[in-house]
Amino acid sequence: MSDLERYSRQILFQQMGESGQVKLLNSKVAIVGVGALGTVIANHLVRSGVGFIRLIDRDLVELSNLQRQTLFDEEDARLQLPKAIAAQKRLNRINSAIIIDAVIADLNLENAEELLMEFDCIVDGTDNFMTRFLINDVAVKFGIPWVHGAAVSSRGMFASIKPGITPCYRCLFPHVPSGTGETCDTVGVLSPLTDIIGSFQAMETMKILVGEKTTPNLEQIDIWDYSTMQMDISEGRNPNCPTCVKHQFDFLNRSSELQVAYTTLCGRNTVQINPRNKRELDVKKVAAHLKKSGKVTGNDYLLRFSPDEDISIVVFKDARVLIHGTNDVVKAKLIYSKYIGN
Repeated sequence: MSDLERYSRQILFQQMGESGQVKLLNSKVAIVGVGALGTVIANHLVRSGVGFIRLIDRDLVELSNLQRQTLFDEEDARLQLPKAIAAQKRLNRINSAIIIDAVIADLNLENAEELLMEFDCIVDGTDNFMTRFLINDVAVKFGIPWVHGAAVSSRGMFASIKPGITPCYRCLFPHVPSGTGETCDTVGVLSPLTDIIGSFQAMETMKILVGEKTTPNLEQIDIWDYSTMQMDISEGRNPNCPTCVKHQFDFLNRSSELQVAYTTLCGRNTVQINPRNKRELDVKKVAAHLKKSGKVTGNDYLLRFSPDEDISIVVFKDARVLIHGTNDVVKAKLIYSKYIGN
């Protein structure tokens, strides 16, 4: 019992018990996105004793994250640490018995199956529809349950999606929404909201891992005027769903028109550029090259290059690039070609 002592208060909860705790310790969870929701989810799952957790995130810690992304501090922002690495460092101090695998990457069709296919549950800490459709494709293809969550302004929602049992995400949202819609960067978000939604997602994940019943609803809440709505989705499976009925995985299809190398990050005045071929950069060599053209700072995981006051370029080891200072894809391509190359 000594190894379980740290979880003693959780074990006392009748529906969990020692058998449930052992299931958590033997479980593997992937969290996609380590921002406002992802940090809350990871914090709870690590403290609860989920044995292996993979953190997948493409971004670095910035000062504006600290209002709501609870695993980070000012030093992380000053060092420009990747979110996955900063979260891993903090979580290792919380529970050193848990294996935490930090992956600095943009989840896309090139890596999604490799990164997600062998997990007991996938948790959505993302902020965009395209990644959620991609998660859904992998989840349905390999029969992995996943927990969706979203939070913006004062409103949030979450749902548990179990392939073959519940409607899949594409049953609920048949089409990728046109336009960008509201995001945290355009209309803001309240920190208590992300704590609440992330905590519910962590709870749903734990229920899945121990084999308990999850909510049959798409749960929605507004914390400003405190209103809630429960939409029963248990009978919402689309008999013609391309994904869970026809097993047509469009978001894993390399020939799909949905696959793009250039992505505008909504509300952030930033364009992300993915390399055409998987490779790893020597960031020190790249830094030496770019120092001839402007200011360069960085760490072992990335470098930030500023050719002028208006543009800032972040280059990751996986050759992915964020160009801050424009949301014009054509301009971003020109900047990329000028300073990084083809």
